[in-house]
Amino acid sequence: MIRAAEPSDVPDLLRLIRALADYEREPDAVEATENDLIRSLFGPTPVARADVAVIDGRVVGMAVWFLSFSTWTGRPSLYLEDLFVEPVHRASGLGRQLLSRLASTALELGCARMDWSVLDWNEPAMGFYRAIGAQPMTEWTTWRLTGDALQTLAGHPPA
Repeated sequence: MIRAAEPSDVPDLLRLIRALADYEREPDAVEATENDLIRSLFGPTPVARADVAVIDGRVVGMAVWFLSFSTWTGRPSLYLEDLFVEPVHRASGLGRQLLSRLASTALELGCARMDWSVLDWNEPAMGFYRAIGAQPMTEWTTWRLTGDALQTLAGHPPA
């Protein structure tokens, strides 16, 4: 079953986020706490949403997403931050079901497209995404500003 995440799913979401970090070879990168997820997903001004895949009452997969905006289309875009299905449940169709639900949500919200990023070594994910009709945006490079550089640009000297 695929459904919208609920506050009671937060421990499972954090468990899956940590499992994803392990898979992506960054086991110590997760800083998020349950309180962070509750505030960001279910607080007074949620900044992201999540859907979960449930088998026998257990959350075994997730899709965490948010809306962005395309000035070129003048419409929102649905950005998939993380898609993860426990390894034992891969190839069961859950990943495709999660993405299908997101595609329906994107259309309901008037989105022009869905976007996401994939690590360049993650061939299984790229094969899966190609199989559903997605295409890599090879002419674009993702950039990130974080830490001291973010503090400095904001006019706040790093601590």
